Amino acid sequence: MKPKSFAGMRCSIAGALDIVGDRWTLLLIRDLSLGLRRYDAFRASTGIPDATLAARLRHLTAHGIVERVRYQEKPPRDEYRLTAKGRDLWKVGTALREWGDLWDLTGSGVPMVETVDAETGRPLCLALVDAETGMAVPTARVCLHPGPGADETIRDLIVRANVAGAL
Repeated sequence: MKPKSFAGMRCSIAGALDIVGDRWTLLLIRDLSLGLRRYDAFRASTGIPDATLAARLRHLTAHGIVERVRYQEKPPRDEYRLTAKGRDLWKVGTALREWGDLWDLTGSGVPMVETVDAETGRPLCLALVDAETGMAVPTARVCLHPGPGADETIRDLIVRANVAGAL
């Protein structure tokens, strides 16, 4: 059964989920971000069924997340690479990994991957950053405002979220 599409819903999260909202897709983005490029490597890393893998790669290619690049002519062989649009998804994967590590969702008690500063070796974490100063802003100070595309429903939700201190 194909999941319901969120097309037409005025929500950036819904639009993103229409493209990357299944677990196989996010694992493929993870593997591509780690440098895997070939079909067999994706299968070996994830255990994804062939038909599912082929469908997800077509889907990601159609949405400009991945590009297919020929690396051999005889016989013809292609590999897959993240586009700039696909590379921007690293933050999504990092956020999921940090959340999974915080709540020990692997059950191992320790992170499998750590993000560190290449110069200092110090740990890094995702943060909301003030666009003008570049300084991290604590979650307690985060407030949502309606964007230029917000309709009345979104405006009402944002008002409720801010009053309730949802974040």
